[in-house]
Amino acid sequence: MRKTDLAAHQLLTVAEIDAAPVDVFALAKAADADVVQHEFEEDGDISGMLYRDATRTVIGVNAAHSLTRRRFTIAHELGHLRLHPGRPLILDASARVNFRDRTASLATDREEIEANAFAAALLMPERLVLESVERVLGTDQHTPERLVRLLADDFQVSEAAMGYRLINLGITT
Repeated sequence: MRKTDLAAHQLLTVAEIDAAPVDVFALAKAADADVVQHEFEEDGDISGMLYRDATRTVIGVNAAHSLTRRRFTIAHELGHLRLHPGRPLILDASARVNFRDRTASLATDREEIEANAFAAALLMPERLVLESVERVLGTDQHTPERLVRLLADDFQVSEAAMGYRLINLGITT
């Protein structure tokens, strides 16, 4: 199991979450992280950020984005929290911050790729996806596009996120 999948699985196990959709707000609370929703910019370039210092952890989420994108952003920031020490930022006190912006969404940086993989594994756990695929395909034949739509609704993720997850799990091409 990849380290991102293992870390997501451990968080789900500790939080006793075994059904979709995964409550990322509860997971953030369980990780002692406060989720703050705020409209960062008019153009919406920043999806979210992770702030942490010795006394608190805050996940900032762009309130102007759709619920599915905010859920993925929270899961992504939880990935940074679990997997990465962060980058230093000079404030009034020492702290570490990770921003999720358009560049981060392109996943060209190792940490961003890992945080995206963690978010996918957290929001769409392999076992739950496989069970859902079996259930959906057991009721009727579906095109890959319809399967993606149905599962995206069940897991409260974007169709793009579910499409990538199904490809990465080898379910679709």
